[in-house]
Amino acid sequence: MFIEPSLTGGRRGWIEVICGSMFSGKTEELIRRLNRAKIANLSVEIFKPAMDVRYDHEDIVSHNDSRILSTPVESSQQMLLLGQGTDVVAIDEAQFFDMELPNVCDQLALQGIRVIVAGLDMDFRGEPFGPIPALLAKAEYITKLHAICVRCGNIATHSYRLSAGSQRVLLGEKDHYEPRCRHCYAKGDAV
Repeated sequence: MFIEPSLTGGRRGWIEVICGSMFSGKTEELIRRLNRAKIANLSVEIFKPAMDVRYDHEDIVSHNDSRILSTPVESSQQMLLLGQGTDVVAIDEAQFFDMELPNVCDQLALQGIRVIVAGLDMDFRGEPFGPIPALLAKAEYITKLHAICVRCGNIATHSYRLSAGSQRVLLGEKDHYEPRCRHCYAKGDAV
């Protein structure tokens, strides 16, 4: 269970990472934390990659249709300018951002901003995805969420791609991916 740090004793920034496989509830958890920050009257700026238009061009949307307005950006550097003067900066689908994202998050945290980042920790090949490994190394708080394996019911840590293709980024939902445990993922189509 994540316990939000206190802001008493001066404004101090930090980085929180919410990671896991597809369908594990990362965006839902991000939205929950942002709603709590808003209840606390903290100013919030929310970003997502401009390329992610699966559900909406601006809103961050979870698989269960929870949503919150965000600002689509092309690069992580844009967040430095747009995030100035806020209490909380949130970033969804962080795996799609450039490798400068960890440094941007570091700079924001050093400015006293609470930075909350959500993203896939592994791609469909089971390899570390984009800037997430470096963010995990820099983060003060890490929450790893799990989905449920659709094949056996155990906890799922992998995003299994159902469709053919080798490109690393393929935006999709249940039409292209399903959550699987380590063993069902390794069995591939033989499951």
